[in-house]
Amino acid sequence: MAKKEELDPETLALINWCIEVEGFLVKGGVTLAQAQEHIEDEVEWFTDQFYDGLTPEEAAKAALSD
Repeated sequence: MAKKEELDPETLALINWCIEVEGFLVKGGVTLAQAQEHIEDEVEWFTDQFYDGLTPEEAAKAALSD
């Protein structure tokens, strides 16, 4: 049986942050599928925003203003 790979706390924090961003993107008018696709397509940009200390709401606003 294969072992489950455990994610480190930093990776989990990034994933949870992206989930919050997703919610703000949806509140901003995009569909859930569009929000997920945008985060996947721009994962490096969103990761930078996470490490730069932006809140999920600030990152979503920046993404929607592009």
